[in-house]
Amino acid sequence: MSSIPSPSPSQEPADALLPEPATAAEPEALPADATASPSTADDTAARPDAEATAPAPAGLSPTEAAQELKTRFPALFTGGAKPLKLRIQADIQERAPGVFTKQVLSAFLRRYTGSTSYLIAVSRGTQRFDLDGQPAGELSEEHRQVASDELNRRRTLQQTRREQEDQERRQRASLLRDFETTTLTPANFCALKGIAADQLDGLLATARQEAEERRREFAANGGQDRRPDQRGRPPHRDGEGTGRPGPGGRTGPGGRPHGGGRAADGGSGRPDTRGPRRQGGGKPSA
Repeated sequence: MSSIPSPSPSQEPADALLPEPATAAEPEALPADATASPSTADDTAARPDAEATAPAPAGLSPTEAAQELKTRFPALFTGGAKPLKLRIQADIQERAPGVFTKQVLSAFLRRYTGSTSYLIAVSRGTQRFDLDGQPAGELSEEHRQVASDELNRRRTLQQTRREQEDQERRQRASLLRDFETTTLTPANFCALKGIAADQLDGLLATARQEAEERRREFAANGGQDRRPDQRGRPPHRDGEGTGRPGPGGRTGPGGRPHGGGRAADGGSGRPDTRGPRRQGGGKPSA
């Protein structure tokens, strides 16, 4: 058996169905013009004395910027995610001069437009929206396709990670079963399994914890295992197809009645095609 990797904590966000990309990869999620900042000349023309009259707070974080944007522009930044108007950053700076630094606002927009909920909105939407929540231009098919491709990529990564985690759990469960029945010393057992001796206790502790979680889940489901069968079959119900008694009484393999398939009245179980028997049992009279 090959070495068993230690479990790594999931990197999925709790409120997300799909995994989020690293910050460095987030600008690929949508075309650059969805979040690109305007040129310095454009900023100066839009707000010539803004920086002098309202200096931006030095310690504003992207999280604080998100809350501030929700407060100032609830029609766009509250509720479900909406596709943003192109060059929305220039509009924010014009409507809220000096409140956000370019760095903080750019960081927020990268995170916002890279979120799964935003990508779903873009892949399904037809319109972009301005700060007042009003339509502000159509979404191009190219942008919808980019968002859809990114969502598919994340789903594939998520599925691959889950399959790997399931395989590692099965390996740890097998390791625990073998360890509890082996007569080898821990050192020889580790050599046989191909794992480092200093990893054994941690792997066994994780396997015991996972086994306890499965037992609790089994009890919470009323004693029925609702996990999918590893071979792709749905979970068993009422002993169907397992040889266990079902709601109709005792059954054999495949759900057939015990007793070789004979009917309850002692017959063969096949329909009787013979005609009615003659009265008296003798030969018919001439």
